[in-house]
Amino acid sequence: MLGFLKEPVVVTAKINVNLVALTVMGLISRLWGFCYPRAVVFDEVYYGQFVSLYMKRIFFVDDSGPPFGHMLLALGGYLGGFDGNFLWNRIGAEYSMNVPVWSLRLLPALAGALCVPLAYQILVELHFSHCAALGAALLILLENSLITQSRFMLLESILIFFILLAVLSYLKFYNLQKHSAFSGSWWFWLLLTGVACSCAVGVKYMGLFTYMLLLAIAGLHFWHMIGDQNLSNVSLLCHFLARGLALIIIPMGMYLSFFYVHLALLYRSGPHDQIMTSAFQASLEGGLARITQGQPLEVAYGSQITLRNVLGKPVQCWLHSHTNTYPIRYENGRGSSHQQQVTCYPFKDVNNWWIVKDPGMQQLVVSNPPRPVRHGHIVQLVHGITTRYLNTHDVAAPLSPHSQEVSCYIDYNISMPAQNLWRVEIVNRESDTDVWKTILSEVRFIHVNTSAVLKASGLSGASLPEWGYRQLEVVGEKLSKGYHQSMVWNVEEHRYGKSQEQKEREVELHSPTQMDISKNLSFMAKFTELQWKILTLKNEDTEHKYSSSALDWITMDTNIAYWLHPTSGAQIHLLGNVATWASANAAALVYLCLSLWYLLRRRRKIYDIPEDAWQLWVSAGGICGGGWAVNYLPFFLMEKTLFLYHYLPALTFQILLIPVVLQHLSDHLCRSVLLKSMFSALTVAWFSSVYFVYCTFSPVTYGQPALSLTELKALRWKDTWNILIRKQ
Repeated sequence: MLGFLKEPVVVTAKINVNLVALTVMGLISRLWGFCYPRAVVFDEVYYGQFVSLYMKRIFFVDDSGPPFGHMLLALGGYLGGFDGNFLWNRIGAEYSMNVPVWSLRLLPALAGALCVPLAYQILVELHFSHCAALGAALLILLENSLITQSRFMLLESILIFFILLAVLSYLKFYNLQKHSAFSGSWWFWLLLTGVACSCAVGVKYMGLFTYMLLLAIAGLHFWHMIGDQNLSNVSLLCHFLARGLALIIIPMGMYLSFFYVHLALLYRSGPHDQIMTSAFQASLEGGLARITQGQPLEVAYGSQITLRNVLGKPVQCWLHSHTNTYPIRYENGRGSSHQQQVTCYPFKDVNNWWIVKDPGMQQLVVSNPPRPVRHGHIVQLVHGITTRYLNTHDVAAPLSPHSQEVSCYIDYNISMPAQNLWRVEIVNRESDTDVWKTILSEVRFIHVNTSAVLKASGLSGASLPEWGYRQLEVVGEKLSKGYHQSMVWNVEEHRYGKSQEQKEREVELHSPTQMDISKNLSFMAKFTELQWKILTLKNEDTEHKYSSSALDWITMDTNIAYWLHPTSGAQIHLLGNVATWASANAAALVYLCLSLWYLLRRRRKIYDIPEDAWQLWVSAGGICGGGWAVNYLPFFLMEKTLFLYHYLPALTFQILLIPVVLQHLSDHLCRSVLLKSMFSALTVAWFSSVYFVYCTFSPVTYGQPALSLTELKALRWKDTWNILIRKQ
């Protein structure tokens, strides 16, 4: 029974020495001295703030993209024991001892290192020679810009890693299609394609470009499968469902999971709360939640409320009034109603409180039992402190003369009767009998007499003059002007009024409520709101010293100074390998010209290369050339501040095209032994120049050794490069 123990157990394994060697070299090039400098380098000042917020579980919104990349950087901080206590306010600031620089920079460096063997494997899976694949990997290895971007707490190397992993996984899946469909390895690579795509999109939305490219290629491949008569309808359906599951359903699920983890980690109130709705803010620990905890859920007649405008940008503001009146005449000579001012005030204040009154009754307290206000009900809004009624009439607003002035009515005993009835319209209602709810309901107030909508117009325009204390204008906007979020309000703070007397009511307005009703949002509601904010929130795009245009990237007419030593000439720049960038452009041009030539010749039934070589040429171009195009051309349509590092994903694909073109030229255009030998010699000489440029710019790639003034000037190969030279 134990006879098998008489023989030794032998395990055999095939080791690709090329792959192992490339991985080791990639790790050395990215990890060597990567803790230097121990100071904030360029965008580390930006990403570091988010890492600190993760460590402290404080909610934030970053309009640059989804949270997965930030969470990976935060994971590095967590593994290194970072407590989040560091002030990220200046590039070049020295890190304190509590900041684990090695762990914060480790994941980007590992991702950048693994891009080297991934490039090798992609060329192999495209059925190019191991020599071409080795060349592609070495070009990635010696690309100075990719090295620089990998060695710091930045996201581009992680993005490129997942992009290349997605491409490799799909190629492996596709190559298994004919002989091993639905096998374990087939499923593994198909599923890994979807996972890698979702991770790429989760790091930065730029990953969406490669994801769409792979979806298009997968769709094209499936279209060819439909014409295969050897496949049954059932088999085709299974293939379709498998691709739909792996390439669409799973990526969508993973994308949602990134936000789920993000929201689960960041449960505390923070500096970005104000751009979120009151309901979202109330779901966070601290901040608004401390104020709104225990509020009544249903708004009733007699309720005391504050009304926050839903738009919330550029600042949050609440419906407000005070004893001051509109001036009899404005600066431009127009007259006003001289009624009490109504504004939108960006701070919490006792003058933000209003009482919901039943027009048919005089009482300003909640009855027992409370009578809830529903969609379509007519109400009056009474200002809590001055007890004047919210009013609008056919008088031009101070800053928006085409809209109606909104005021609190003062009876001057003239022919201007009060018009203070408002219809409550719940915008996000599920039925026409919905009850107006605290925080959750988004409402519009429609003026009964004029059909004007209460609108915070000051959120999109100028603030009132000195007589209005620079507060934001509120107007009555005609319904015909269409829907806008500045017309929508929600109840943020709420209590049931119990005091009929004014003095007692003023005291009551400052008192906490007693009822305890939960208003927690569902994950999908929070995800939808956060996703919308990420997509629509626009930071003011200011011109940056190192910003550039997409046209500058191809010829590398720009660079970015990442770090400068405070005393010596040591510095780090985002600069590419000039030889590689020029070769990549040349390879793209040669590929385009040859492809057009082949297409024209094939149209005339002239076939210069075998059909299998043509298919290889087209498929490689679809991946490498297509990857460059989809990751580069969209930037011409973007209205945002652009930097050189935005080009790195496109550059990576363009670099992969170089060995594709070189092997094609060697195999099909160099027909004699002499030509092949000469071409090989030129290729070796060219590659030597790539290595020479890499070594030349290594001091500004790694930040060491420090260079002299003469050496720094010698590195300025282009007048447009900003090499930092200290004045003597």
